[in-house]
Amino acid sequence: MPRLCRQRFRPRVFPMIGLKNCRICAQPLVHTFVDLRVSPLANSYLTEQDLDRMEPFYPLKVWVCDRCFLVQVEEFEKPDLIFSDYAYFSSFSVDWLDHARRYAEMVIDRFGLGPKSKVVEIASNDGYLLQYVHARAIPVLGIEPAENVATAAVEKGIATETVFFGADTSRRLLEEGHAADLLVGNNVLAHVPDLHSFVTGLKTLLKPQGAITLEFPHLLQLIQQNQFDTIYHEHFSYFSLLAVERVFSDHGLAVFDVEELPTHGGSLRIFGKHREDNSKLIGERVAALRRKEKEAGLGDLSGYQGFEQRVALIKCQLLRFLIQQRMDGKQVVGYGAPAKGNTLLNYCGVGTELIRYTVDRSPHKQGQYLPGSRIPIFAPETIAETKPDFVVILPWNLRNEISNQMASVRDWGGQFVVPIPRLEVF
Repeated sequence: MPRLCRQRFRPRVFPMIGLKNCRICAQPLVHTFVDLRVSPLANSYLTEQDLDRMEPFYPLKVWVCDRCFLVQVEEFEKPDLIFSDYAYFSSFSVDWLDHARRYAEMVIDRFGLGPKSKVVEIASNDGYLLQYVHARAIPVLGIEPAENVATAAVEKGIATETVFFGADTSRRLLEEGHAADLLVGNNVLAHVPDLHSFVTGLKTLLKPQGAITLEFPHLLQLIQQNQFDTIYHEHFSYFSLLAVERVFSDHGLAVFDVEELPTHGGSLRIFGKHREDNSKLIGERVAALRRKEKEAGLGDLSGYQGFEQRVALIKCQLLRFLIQQRMDGKQVVGYGAPAKGNTLLNYCGVGTELIRYTVDRSPHKQGQYLPGSRIPIFAPETIAETKPDFVVILPWNLRNEISNQMASVRDWGGQFVVPIPRLEVF
């Protein structure tokens, strides 16, 4: 009989995870929106040397506040660790550049911006947007915490500060003469763990009759279109108009207009002002969208129920498809290496046994591996070389752009696949 080890068992002690407080109203969080199990940081791409090392995985459980209805995840890593060296460069999407150009033309005309104005963009990335404002001889300032991305903006001639935006930063910028006629923040609000500091910064830096525009994925579309893959640790919060109005009101700001956009699977562009600014009337679109959200149940818990069950169904559909192709000897690859793709692949448990590789236009991602799934990332030309049967478009919000760019896939009988809002082969 083998001898038993008599070493005393010592249980590992982990930090208490569960009950947290809402980022807006500090209400204790007790209602789960969806539990996506565990996942690595979505933008923590791996090098060849990293493959022999342990990857940290964190719980990806999403809560909804029953008072202000902000949907949110817990903070497991500090923003300076997540965003100090960032893999996403906005300028590699043709559609996104066109979106930025059209936005710049619109705001310049709508707000009468000129050489005496000041446009400040928060999370300005590689200068993808400010370049169009700068080209009209309008003074600009970019604020971008990721040094590697900010460097690309500076090389385009865009003045850029490498810093996180918040209450302290805004006070310093105000003292240095950077009060803004227009404050821009595209797809940054979700990345902010301290919403109150961020919105205080907006209030501080905005001129008395200035305007704020913020774009962010619309929570209503996330729910209705099953867009669970847009959830990852780098996105701390997920917004409805109702939630944004609540945090704006807490800091003396008001939303005076709103647009529903097709970008990122359905986004909002909100226009903000100082509450005391009477030069901008609150438009009917604000009240209309507020009604629309309440009718969809976003003003009570009913609108958030059932999402987790639909997410599980998408997982089953995708796995069934991929496993069947493997059993039939078909080759499946991916297109794109977006953060949302990493949430999808890790939640579904997909690795190279089901998707051999993926490709991406960004040279900053090529030669690396997706976190968690460890699927290799190659240049797009690899698809023409290997002629796969199916190409899974991971950034499904760019399906038209990508399927048009890669139309040659159909020359050998290949097909495209998108998993969200439901599995579609085309």
